[in-house]
Amino acid sequence: MIEFLAHSQKNFIHFLRIGIFIVMAWIGGLKAFHYEAEGIVPFVANSPFMSFLLNKSGSDTDNYKLHKNKEGEIVPQNIKWHEANGTYVFSYGLGTAIALIGITVLLGIFYPKIGLWGGILTAGMSFVTLSFLITTPEVWVPNLGGPDHDFPYLSGAGRLVIKDIIMLGAGIVIASDSAKSLLQRNKN
Repeated sequence: MIEFLAHSQKNFIHFLRIGIFIVMAWIGGLKAFHYEAEGIVPFVANSPFMSFLLNKSGSDTDNYKLHKNKEGEIVPQNIKWHEANGTYVFSYGLGTAIALIGITVLLGIFYPKIGLWGGILTAGMSFVTLSFLITTPEVWVPNLGGPDHDFPYLSGAGRLVIKDIIMLGAGIVIASDSAKSLLQRNKN
């Protein structure tokens, strides 16, 4: 078993690439749907790196909490607010970028230079996502009277975000493997 595991690392890294691709293509594809687009607004609105991408028509992104739809809920005035704030257009662009990063990671199986960029972009995207732990109040359990709130109590949104530490590590491994493949090709 040890021998098998030791000699299968390259195959496992390819499996990691496929896994990253599946996650990125799926999540990126979901960004085309309103419920997913609306769900990212708290992260984007509170991010110093991304908040400028909303509020395209003078709407007030600070009031996003007043315009939240529950997943699957349709509230026409909330949809109009999201349209005015550029939520859907931003989400379409973000989804496309995420899916393209996933494709670059997958192509790294055959093209290490593309895979290197895919790994770097995956790590970079994950770093930005992890910054939401600092910038987004919704990642912590709010104080609603119970004893378990604020740090270290992650909300559902926080538990979703913290998992990106795994994607950050995976991106670094993918970039490292691609760099190793490029160096080996240059030696030959």
